Amino acid sequence: MRQTDNDNKLNNLLKITGILNNVFRPQKNLKKTRIKLYSTLALPVLLYGSETWTVIASDGRRITAAEMKYMRRTAVYTWTDYKTNAQIAKELKITPILDKLLEYMRSWIQHVNRMPRNRLPRVMKRYSPTGRRKRGSPLKRLLDTCEWNGSTSGPTP
Repeated sequence: MRQTDNDNKLNNLLKITGILNNVFRPQKNLKKTRIKLYSTLALPVLLYGSETWTVIASDGRRITAAEMKYMRRTAVYTWTDYKTNAQIAKELKITPILDKLLEYMRSWIQHVNRMPRNRLPRVMKRYSPTGRRKRGSPLKRLLDTCEWNGSTSGPTP
């Protein structure tokens, strides 16, 4: 995922969750209502177009931090309460954003695998440029992200 796109989507998510926190106070509203508002208003803003992102570790940490900032407030915990993210997610019965994002990626790759071989997304999936690349580690691709998580499935070409 490009850094500017990542920053814009995370900033928009934080704006929306900030508005939700100001309008719907955690002490006055039910947790279930706040989670529904989050999943219908904030999540689509972040996950739009996420099927083709390449998520590196720092992006994953930032996405998780933005999600847990809202969820901790929903569960009425502060960061000093020594509750782990997994405990809060289990208590609120939510699936983390990164799991949803990986599921979107898996379904996109399966969709591309079902395409005819001459379709551009299928051709570009295995494209490897020729020539020399710049110094440093190579950039991550979508398939690198999914293979790292062990999530490639479906027929391969």
